[in-house]
Amino acid sequence: MVSNAPHWPVGLQGALALCATLALSACASHYAQVPPRLDLQPYGRIALVTFSTEQPNGTLSTLATQRFAEALLRSQSGIELLELGAADSSLKGLPANADPSAVAQALGRKKDVPAVFLGRLKLSDVKPSARVSGSGTVSVRGSVVAELTVQLLSTRTGGTVWRSSATADRTVGRVAIGDRLPTIAVRDPNDAYGEVVGELVTDVTRDLRPTRVKQ
Repeated sequence: MVSNAPHWPVGLQGALALCATLALSACASHYAQVPPRLDLQPYGRIALVTFSTEQPNGTLSTLATQRFAEALLRSQSGIELLELGAADSSLKGLPANADPSAVAQALGRKKDVPAVFLGRLKLSDVKPSARVSGSGTVSVRGSVVAELTVQLLSTRTGGTVWRSSATADRTVGRVAIGDRLPTIAVRDPNDAYGEVVGELVTDVTRDLRPTRVKQ
């Protein structure tokens, strides 16, 4: 009887067998969930003060605080989050630039919480930058830069338990001038700031989220 099955070289047969083994091994592997680096459940109840900012309009700092709270509650369970605005009575009487330790200890006495999250959002104005390519094309770019720093403090001692920070930037406009007519691309700076805030919150809350590792 004549067989029509292809006859592969011995070396190729070995390579195919190895690939099949690796594929089966990948299918058999599984992922295990690793708890977040910062476990908040032992605290039970935590305060979160609206993030401060140097900007006259605090809309973005409020947005960053809200998104931080959402990310925190989505990632961890078994905790109660007490959200405090800047006008809360427990913060009245404290200096505008009060030391974070003093703020934490004051909130511990007034709100009976073991820990508090404090944060600061720094936003830049639109910053221009220019570049000249080898072909002589001049490109001018406008961007916004932001930085978010968040820390968790003990209300008993005022000491820092955890800290995380992140920076991000977005382009709000670009102009390129070459041999032909200039090309212009402009977007609403508020949209860029909103995207930056989302990226910052994602980065600073990385220690609050469980992860998955391959086993």
